[in-house]
Amino acid sequence: MSPTTNNTFFNIQNDLSALNKNLQKMVSAKHPVLYAAAEHLFHAGGKRIRPAITLLVAKATTRESNILAEHRRLAEITEIIHTASLLHDDVIDECKTRRGVATVHKTFSTKIAILAGDFLFAQSSWYLANLNNVEVVKTISKVITDFAEGEIRQGLTNFDNTISIDNYIEKSYYKTASLIAASCRGAAMLSQTNIDLQSEFYTYGKHIGLAFQIIDDILDIIGNQEILGKTPGSDLRNGNLTAPLIFALEESSELHYLLNREFQNENDINKAIQLIKRTSGVEKAKDLAEEHIQTSLQILNNKNYKNVSDALYDVSNYVLNRLS
Repeated sequence: MSPTTNNTFFNIQNDLSALNKNLQKMVSAKHPVLYAAAEHLFHAGGKRIRPAITLLVAKATTRESNILAEHRRLAEITEIIHTASLLHDDVIDECKTRRGVATVHKTFSTKIAILAGDFLFAQSSWYLANLNNVEVVKTISKVITDFAEGEIRQGLTNFDNTISIDNYIEKSYYKTASLIAASCRGAAMLSQTNIDLQSEFYTYGKHIGLAFQIIDDILDIIGNQEILGKTPGSDLRNGNLTAPLIFALEESSELHYLLNREFQNENDINKAIQLIKRTSGVEKAKDLAEEHIQTSLQILNNKNYKNVSDALYDVSNYVLNRLS
C-alpha cells in the first residue's frame, strides 16, 4: 500500500503527488543512460514512506501547518538518497527485481547501476547544499556515511549465526532508521524549533525506522512475490541475518545446519523459510517491532502536537498493518 492511497497521509496527498513529479525533474542527467537508469527505479514507484513522514513532521512543527518550500525539498532529497542506496544495495545483494520490475543492474549493467547510484547521491548533496542551512546539511549528509557503515557491517557478518539482536538493531539503524531519523530532525530544524524538540523528532524517526525495517524483514519470510516486488527469502539467500531468523535460530538446530552450509542446495531457502515459520521467530520479531512503535508513540505523547497529530500516530498503524 502506498502512502498516497492511505488515509494516514491524507493531509499531504497533494504534496506527495507534487513530489513524484519533481523527482523526475530533479534526477535529470546530461547522459541519457544515467537518466534512464535513475528514471527506471523512480518509475517503479515505491512506498514513499520516508518523504511522507518528513512532510508530516514539517506540518506538525510549523505555524498553522504551513510547510515551507524547503520542507518539500527536504522530503524530495530524502527519497533521492533512499533510491540511490537501493541502486547500490541491489548490486551488492545481487537482486534481480525491485518493486516488481527488473533491477537497474539487470536491465542495464552493474557499472551503470553503481554510477546511477553515485549520480543520485551527488544530486541529493547539491540540492541539500542549496537549502542554505548548515545544520540540516550536517544532519542529512551523515546518513550517507551511515549507509556505508551498515553495508560494511552486514557484509562482514554474512552467514554468521553468532549475531545478536543488538547487532541486528545497530545494523538496521545504519541501513534504514538513520535516514528517517535525520529527515525528521531536519524537518524540525527547518521549522526553527528548539533543540530539544529536534532531538525528540529524531528519536521518533529512529524508532519508526527500526520498526519499519523489522517488518520488512518479516515480510521477506512470510510475504510473496506480489507483495514484496522481489523474491521472498532474499535476505536468507545473501546470508543477512534478520530478526525472524535470529529468533528462530534459538529454537531450531536444523536451521543452524542450513545456515552453516550457506543454503547451498536448491531447496535450502524454502526449507529455511518453513523452519522459521514453525518457530516463534516471526512472532518475536513482530513483538520487537511493536516495542519500537510504542517507544515512538511515547515520544509523541510527551508533546501536544497540532492538527496532524492523528496522522503522526497513525504512521505506526501503517507500519504494522503492512503485515496484514
